[in-house]
Order: sequence, then C-alpha cells, then structure tokens
Amino acid sequence: MKKILILFSHPRFEKSRANRALIENIDKVEGVNCHDLYEEYPDFNINAEREKELLGNHQIIVWHFPFYTYSAPALLKQWMDVVLEYGWAHGSKGNALKDKIAFVALTAGGTRESYAANQHNQFTLCEFLRPFEQAANLCKMIYLPPFAVHGTHVLTDQQLAAYADSYRRLLGKLTTGEYDTVSVSRFEYLNDWLSNKG
Repeated sequence: MKKILILFSHPRFEKSRANRALIENIDKVEGVNCHDLYEEYPDFNINAEREKELLGNHQIIVWHFPFYTYSAPALLKQWMDVVLEYGWAHGSKGNALKDKIAFVALTAGGTRESYAANQHNQFTLCEFLRPFEQAANLCKMIYLPPFAVHGTHVLTDQQLAAYADSYRRLLGKLTTGEYDTVSVSRFEYLNDWLSNKG
C-alpha cells in the first residue's frame, strides 16, 4: 500500500466551508496522513529536517490548498523553498523524492468554465499550476493532474459532500497503486479520471 502525505495549507481554515468538507473524516482513509502546515508552523519557522523525514515515509505527496489569487497560500511556498533543497530534492545528487507521486488538490471560487482562454480567468487551471508541475519535475517526481473543487461559493451542502466523497475515494484508489500513471495523466483533472473509473 502506498502512503499519502497531504500538505494542507489554509490560513483561514476556521472560515472554510469547502476545505473543511474535503478533509473531514480524511483520517479514516487508511494510509493517509493530513499534515496541517498552518497549524504546525504558525510562525512560518519550518522544521525542514522533520518535513524531509515525513516526505521520506510517504510515496504520494498532495499539495492541498485554497486557490488564492491564482496561487497557493504563502506558507506552502515557504515550505517548498525551505524543504525542497538542492542536493536533497533536486540536482545531480538530489534524488530523495525521485519517483514519488505528487499532485495538487485545491478549491477555487471560479467555475471550471471560467478557467479557459477568452474566459474570465484567461488560462486553464493547469496552466496556473505549472510551477507545481515543474517543481515536481525538478525533483524527479511523477506529477499527476489536479483534483479541483470549482465554484465553492455556490455549491450546496449535498454537492460539497459529493466532492468530499470523491476526494476520499480518490485517495483510497491511489493508495492501492493499481493504476497506470501515464493513463491517469491523460485526464485534465483527477476528478475526471475518478469518474471514468466509476
């Protein structure tokens, strides 16, 4: 079984409706460890060695956050800058994360349709996430499409519950390792892959 580390980064989690729904009961999924960065490091003083140890103990890394102003909250960027060091995570001798799987899980206020050329946000969500994709590539990781919850402000409780169920099912499927990452990567979102899998 593959173990999953969720690097959860939400500076206003107490006000969050969508992310609360997503991570509620996430600890019931075997093999999943949800690591709340803002809870752990409210002063931004990240313990890089502890984080590296956590990464070493997991095979799948999830960057989970609300999509603020087309990017991640500041602490997650700080985490990447401090933890993904040259010589450890990348560079000719930096192979600590090689072949681990990484992807983004996020919530966004805008609809999926609004993330497209000639639409309100002008670019696709995947285009906005290129820095995460390239960071994973730099660290020799296998980058998968994102899991995304769109239109968070207009979702009903029932719709949010369905997304939360999908997220838990996705994490459960990923822990099994019984999938082909090349085939998964053909989908725009992991949501789509999960729907296709049934």
